[in-house]
Amino acid sequence: MLRRFGSARAALDMLPQLARRTERSKIVTAVPRAEAEAELTALYKAGARIICWGEPLYPSALAAIDDAPPILTVLGRTELLGRPMVAVVGARNASANGRRFSRDLAASLGHAGIVVVSGLARGIDAAAHLGALDTGSIAVVAGGVDVVYPRENHGLHDALASQGAIVAELPLGTEPQARHFPRRNRIISGMALGVVVVEAAARSGSLITARLALEQGRDVFAVPGSPLDPRCRGSNDLLRHGATLTEGAEDVLSQLGALLERSAPPYAAAPVQPPTVRSWPPVPANQLVGDDGGLELVLERLGSAPVAVDELVRQCHLSAAAVATLLLELELAGRVERHPGNLVSLR
Repeated sequence: MLRRFGSARAALDMLPQLARRTERSKIVTAVPRAEAEAELTALYKAGARIICWGEPLYPSALAAIDDAPPILTVLGRTELLGRPMVAVVGARNASANGRRFSRDLAASLGHAGIVVVSGLARGIDAAAHLGALDTGSIAVVAGGVDVVYPRENHGLHDALASQGAIVAELPLGTEPQARHFPRRNRIISGMALGVVVVEAAARSGSLITARLALEQGRDVFAVPGSPLDPRCRGSNDLLRHGATLTEGAEDVLSQLGALLERSAPPYAAAPVQPPTVRSWPPVPANQLVGDDGGLELVLERLGSAPVAVDELVRQCHLSAAAVATLLLELELAGRVERHPGNLVSLR
């Protein structure tokens, strides 16, 4: 929208018109200024801040994925976002050995200068955060940064808010819902250079994170477990399909060696300041397709099964900017649903 219309104001003014372009149109209005200011005031009172895509503190690895969140809310040490990160995830009902391994692994990675990212769930996630608390750990949550979930992690939540960082793409006060967790997982894998799965059942959120990591071009590591333990079937299956066998931090560090050398140095913490207003160059008119013909081309190739946006660009013989604009119109009209991995489908 910014690239097409040149400024945020022009983009907001065009929202109602775009929403009326297709069937099942709905009313789309911008958030009133007073409501936005009230949200920012509450954010600053909570000690959090907003970091937008394109700003220096926004994690560079996350910025490179197709569906990077435009805005992150961060509570805690924002400078951690500029350091190299590795995600450690696993089962909520983890074994004692799994929790111990996760904590020891995170501590070793932390002493090597790595920030450990996880999802603040019980089990493996909580153990990983605890292991890296002194050296730097980031929790990516599925609700607002001020909402403690699960309640048993209240003390860990407070410790991360003061010693580490808590990151969310949803506003303050948002209660986690089931549909939020897969989207949360794409941020965990997107921020990291690699994802370590300690324990995971055959169908689990940790495997979703591993799949997203592969789609994002990240390295996937898995800790071998007993074939008699159902909590290890998913992680063992990752090994069967090419994940790096991991028995300690050295396995991770040796695999990521070249990436770690290229990682940017840590950013210094920046004071909270109003965002700089920028103008974006509009996309040339010959790259835009706003008529019904272009819309029908895209609709014809969409179905209930998710398809990659890049594949739509190839099949429709339109520019990427044109397809992105048409998909936005369909999304505003409630006809298209987006999925992790830059996939779209009809609702």
